[in-house]
Amino acid sequence: MALFDLPLDELRDHRSTSPEPEDFDAFWSKTLQESREHDLDACFEPVDTGLTAVRTYDVTFAGFGGHPVKGWLNLPAEADGPLPLVVEYIGYGGGRGLPHEHLLWAATGRAHFVMDTRGQGSGWGGGGATADPVGGAPAYPGFMTRGIDAPENYYYRRVFTDAVRAVEAARSHPLTDAARTVVLGGSQGGGITLAVGGLVPDLTAVAPDVPFLCDFPRATTITDRHPYREIGLYLKTHRGRAQDVQRTLSYFDGVHFAARGRAPALFSAALEDLTCPPSTVFAAFNAWAHQDKDIEVYEFNDHEGGGPFQQAAKVRWLSGRI
Repeated sequence: MALFDLPLDELRDHRSTSPEPEDFDAFWSKTLQESREHDLDACFEPVDTGLTAVRTYDVTFAGFGGHPVKGWLNLPAEADGPLPLVVEYIGYGGGRGLPHEHLLWAATGRAHFVMDTRGQGSGWGGGGATADPVGGAPAYPGFMTRGIDAPENYYYRRVFTDAVRAVEAARSHPLTDAARTVVLGGSQGGGITLAVGGLVPDLTAVAPDVPFLCDFPRATTITDRHPYREIGLYLKTHRGRAQDVQRTLSYFDGVHFAARGRAPALFSAALEDLTCPPSTVFAAFNAWAHQDKDIEVYEFNDHEGGGPFQQAAKVRWLSGRI
């Protein structure tokens, strides 16, 4: 696939036209306040994985609506004091998988919390373990149009709330240092990272890779690759609903969360990425409010982005931060 989006010099100045709702902050403040009315009830159960260098806990905590959400916490086996904390979110269709799939950050001497994504975990990887007990209006298969009839009902309202509560759950463990917390993830996980970066004010750093869920007005018209295409196929049937759908999506646009980013950030983008077009990624990067930010660009890659090269870049970048 040749380059299909804006040239790199234009990407560096690209801004989204996504309209920000006037009650964006009030919407999310109320959502999180309602969630915190439920006891976090974070439970950490030791797991015998057979690994000798890493200690693993099977985690359950109360997410949106008090619903149980799963996760893994991996720690260096000999850890005996509060450790820098990395909280990771998973890509579209995946779940928390198995503990041995997540060894990188514990191998750097950090605590590593991996959040399961409600209702997902059956598309790839080692599976998921968190149900989404909330129903919704008619939707196109996938997750992008579940509850899209109203912001209050939208699927990602639940996911983003789970993600904030995941940070709170991970920070509650005695071997994690709340003052040194990083959130990161790729694709959908990158979009969730942006949301948490805009909703949690005291993070040390964020690192979204090829983030999904950004600049919806452009994303839904520039690419016909799934998952964004789910929205177009929904509107193909539900004619005349485009304005209502875009209104709902505006409450979940990574660009608006980025405008509230209060921590240093390392992004990545791939210029041949048809899943998360580079202009949508740069729209979020250019909106990121903190001045300490950088973006790694992979000119000849599709949605795989930097892969292991980006992992190495994040290890280097975080070495002087946590």
